Amino acid sequence: MPRFILTVNGKEQSVSVAPDTPLLWVLRDDLGLTGTKYSCGRGLCGTCTIHLDGEPTRSCMTTIEYAEDQEITTIEGLSQDGLHPVQKAWIAEDVPQCGYCQSGQIMTAAALLRENSMPTDSDIDVAMKMNLCRCGTYQRIRKAIHRAAEEMRRG
Repeated sequence: MPRFILTVNGKEQSVSVAPDTPLLWVLRDDLGLTGTKYSCGRGLCGTCTIHLDGEPTRSCMTTIEYAEDQEITTIEGLSQDGLHPVQKAWIAEDVPQCGYCQSGQIMTAAALLRENSMPTDSDIDVAMKMNLCRCGTYQRIRKAIHRAAEEMRRG
């Protein structure tokens, strides 16, 4: 089995898996980072979203071979203390119901706010449209993103 060296949440990790193994399985099964969830397995729902070199990426469709030379950030690595402005806004706005899609939602929202510090409702809807929430918390998600944007602008 080939050995891959990954940079995950700022730490170098080594794994031996087949080159076509989805990054999601490596994160969850080999590295124990279970905050990234599996749902559709086809890159359609956004539940498994992580950042590759800062870009939101579906880890269920990304092979370990492709991810090897990129900085991988999971929900566990979004902030040192779990208090990234988006995470704090999610708590303040009581966004989750079942919570299953939330790590993917948060990772997508964090990437949006890194690129756009003053998103409109339309900007948020476009950025988040491929992240499905079975509980339908879309209005609270939008409100939390606006709240996080405001906090980030204030510093």
